[in-house]
Amino acid sequence: MFAKNAYPTMALTLLALCCVGSSTVYAEGSDPVSDRSSTTQKLEGLPTVALAARPMVTVYEVTSNVSEIDARAATTMFTTALVKSKQFRVLERNKITNGVAREREMNQTGVTTGNSSTKQIKGANVIFEATLSEATAAKSSGSGVFSIGGMQLGGGSTQDEVGMDVRVLSVGTGEVLDAINVRKEVASSQNSMSGIGSLLGTLAANSGRDLQGLTPDASFQSARKEGMDRAMRALMEQAIFELAQRTSQWV
Repeated sequence: MFAKNAYPTMALTLLALCCVGSSTVYAEGSDPVSDRSSTTQKLEGLPTVALAARPMVTVYEVTSNVSEIDARAATTMFTTALVKSKQFRVLERNKITNGVAREREMNQTGVTTGNSSTKQIKGANVIFEATLSEATAAKSSGSGVFSIGGMQLGGGSTQDEVGMDVRVLSVGTGEVLDAINVRKEVASSQNSMSGIGSLLGTLAANSGRDLQGLTPDASFQSARKEGMDRAMRALMEQAIFELAQRTSQWV
């Protein structure tokens, strides 16, 4: 049996628990932060190779067979990961006409100072080719509901999977020097709560009390999913981390 004054307190407590996390207001949002994911830390933890000893590499385009992933964004991410590893001298090719070529043209016409237009652009010894080749939706999933006195607690999770193939090509011979394929699960989850008022009404009825229509009620739903761009970065960084440790085998 509950004390006569227990129901208002219980109602307010359950209502507060239900609403925690769903009513928070962010006036300005959170501050931006540098990527400190586990794969980024792996790349940054590699022994730094002296600039003169690094192989000259480039990537023209990361292709994608996955509709959710933009190939241009993927190419930029792959280039960033190569630079972050501090194992390669990365040469721009994908956007060279929009940046380097225009700057050299201005130099050639005398608009800018210096003699950059007379210098040769460095050539790559190695080309990376990357393809986002796999996407398995709902590789595994599960859900469940718990009900008591009219209140329901529900939850579920889904595991998708994406994969990427990376090849390392020799510019001089056209030979495939190395290759790797990596996969990553992309997790999502959902939780819900409803029927708090029904539970309070049931408890009141069982104790012979009448709440006189003042039964509070609330519901709560939340969902969380790892971003595809985050999963894509992790794939690339893991592939480069492993390939960077095998560069001595490419000679």
